[in-house]
Amino acid sequence: MKKYLFNIKYIVLGMVISLSSCTDRDLPEVGDLPDFTGPTPFYSTTDVSTSEFDCNDVELWAKYDINFQAGSNLGVNGIYYDWTITPADGVVLINKDLPALEQAIEVELASVVAIEEQIAKLEFKLPCETDPAKKAVLEAQIAELEVELEAAKAALTEETLQNVADLEQQIADLPPATLEDQELIFSFPEPGQYTVALKVTDNLGKFDDVEKIITVNQAVPTIAIPEIGEPSFEDNSLFDGTGDGRDSWRAPSSSRWGSVFQINTDNDPENAPNLPDGRQAAKFPADGSRTGYQEIEVTPGATYVLSYFSAFEEDSYGDLTVSIININANSKEEAKLEENIIASRTDDNIGRVDNVFKKHALTFEAGEEETVIILLTNSGVESRLDAFDIVVK
Repeated sequence: MKKYLFNIKYIVLGMVISLSSCTDRDLPEVGDLPDFTGPTPFYSTTDVSTSEFDCNDVELWAKYDINFQAGSNLGVNGIYYDWTITPADGVVLINKDLPALEQAIEVELASVVAIEEQIAKLEFKLPCETDPAKKAVLEAQIAELEVELEAAKAALTEETLQNVADLEQQIADLPPATLEDQELIFSFPEPGQYTVALKVTDNLGKFDDVEKIITVNQAVPTIAIPEIGEPSFEDNSLFDGTGDGRDSWRAPSSSRWGSVFQINTDNDPENAPNLPDGRQAAKFPADGSRTGYQEIEVTPGATYVLSYFSAFEEDSYGDLTVSIININANSKEEAKLEENIIASRTDDNIGRVDNVFKKHALTFEAGEEETVIILLTNSGVESRLDAFDIVVK
């Protein structure tokens, strides 16, 4: 009896295995279910606007261009795109590939473009320059660069010219941008608010749309970077190729502000200079009798970061202070008054290595000021400064 039961058990097991091998393991018709998921559209934007202002911050022109790129939750569902913009008057559509092709032409003509940019910077300064000597130097520099420009153009190879011609032809062949493009550039006629809607339809006819308010901001002039005269205290580094490295740092009155600092020169011809920049640095004797004073023009409301390097002797304690002072201060003593100090940083020689320069940064806000004073002072030990630089934060 056990023998028969044992055989029946294996017969049943075999039938189960056989049936299992003939049955689809997936749920019935799951793989054949239609896709009821419709597209969920979205889009991203990149502001590529450009503008130009003169040295008096008067707008010369502005192009309010924004790149729009459409997408959806499922790539295969995003088949057809349809943009709508309100108000549409004056809005121009630009093919997304145009900027890249224009940039490629500039790369081919890099040597020419670099000189053109130098000329443009000088021509930007020229109308607002009131100093006749500086104006004459600017005009001479422009004339020299124009000669270099013609030489650079003449030196362009046939290969380069052909590459430029090919790129220009690609630009000419670009199809016009349409409201059905997945990616395009809208060039808006003026600042304001625009409603931009995107409708995405898939290959099954399912669709959805998204709508956003796009704010086009008024173009504003780029904040000018202040000019620091003789920032690394090198000879012949003034605008006209002259100067002893410290002419820009002389106070209007040595009796009220102190005599200008000395110059420390690294004249070792066998080795690279032990200075952050060049072969000269500002040197302040231990008695604190020397100062550095320079007025610079700033933009009201802007924030700046002034950077520089310092080094100290180590025979006794000493410190060195870089201050941004209000031009209401009329002497070194008045510069110590709290109401005249815009920002200040003091560094000492504790833990420093003799004759090794260390970089520092001082952040300050211009507030309502159009001109501020950079004041350099020290005490206790001989110290040095080098390589001043300033940027807009």
